[in-house]
Amino acid sequence: MDIRQALYDRADADYAAFQAKLTPTVDRSRFIGVRVPEARKLAKELYKSGEYADFLASLPHPYYDEDMLHGLIVSEIRDFDACVSALEAFLPHVDNWAVCDIMSPKCFAKHKDSLLPLIGGWVKSRETYTIRFGLEMLMTHFLDADFKPEYLDLAAGVRSDEYYVNMMIAWFFATALTKQWDAAVGYIETRALAPWVHNKAIQKARESYRITAERKSYLSSLRVP
Repeated sequence: MDIRQALYDRADADYAAFQAKLTPTVDRSRFIGVRVPEARKLAKELYKSGEYADFLASLPHPYYDEDMLHGLIVSEIRDFDACVSALEAFLPHVDNWAVCDIMSPKCFAKHKDSLLPLIGGWVKSRETYTIRFGLEMLMTHFLDADFKPEYLDLAAGVRSDEYYVNMMIAWFFATALTKQWDAAVGYIETRALAPWVHNKAIQKARESYRITAERKSYLSSLRVP
């Protein structure tokens, strides 16, 4: 299959313009305009057929849509070690939040003991979207039944000047407040986060329907100037 042509065959100019506005860090010329459901369908087709190895090896990709497809294919890989290998090769080339956030490898849920040390390495990276991805995986897999309070320290310890990292830290703690209130609220009470992240986490938590009105009011009282 000519994968780039397959993407062009699914192009939507209006959607390309829309995506470009949502992803301002990516040059407008890199957008083909493939909608996510179409990209996801193509990724599943390529994974099932096995016709994706050359595509994954052809980094960096010139088009945003190729990066999206790449991330979706990696998310389909069922063998944990193969998935991690493909992911490690791709993460240094991820240059925007949308491609970063589209990646959610299915095999991770069954290999959490092996995943946790990888997350620890990712959040210590110097690469914006590697850090963001690590935090997202921590949020996705370790705030429910497998939660331990020390996982909050891992996220709270991240310090960055990058907007897309700080937004993810805030998102992580907002989610932690909805799922692990007793453990997470102390980080807000003690102002353990950078001020902007602190206030953004409170804002996001207050927008959640899973937090009671009483707790939302208490969080509001903890905002910093």
